[in-house]
Amino acid sequence: VLAFALFTITVLKLIKKNYYNEKKEKKKNMLKLKHKRQRESIKVCLQGRKDHPTADMLYTDVRKEFPNISLGTVYRNLSLLSELGEIKRLTTGDGPDRFDGDTSTHHHFICRKCHCVTDLTMRDISEIKNVAAENFRGTIEDYSVNFYGICENCKNHPGNV
Repeated sequence: VLAFALFTITVLKLIKKNYYNEKKEKKKNMLKLKHKRQRESIKVCLQGRKDHPTADMLYTDVRKEFPNISLGTVYRNLSLLSELGEIKRLTTGDGPDRFDGDTSTHHHFICRKCHCVTDLTMRDISEIKNVAAENFRGTIEDYSVNFYGICENCKNHPGNV
């Protein structure tokens, strides 16, 4: 009888432990799903924009769908998406980083005053890879070209910035 009681207690403890582990795992999976939905929302929002927004700008938009999302979550997701190559991070010098949902090879103009980023429509300059490779022993896989100067808005309204 004592052995049966000990066996029953052991089985009940295992069932209880298994129950809590399953509950913990479900909660973890729900959080992953929530984070995945938030990350996907950030990515879709970015891909729908052409203005190369900052993290703060995206945060404002994403809060419409996820009111409880934090700015830190937006920053972490943007960093992850950038590391995965699903978006591009653009450093603008003194201004905040900007983000681009278009990962195809294209070029940008970055204003030194207001730090706006604009896609440049221009002829193909992919021969630049060959020029760069002439005196380089490694393998050049891709390239990115940014042009810097003063945008039209800052040029026409110098006192506004």
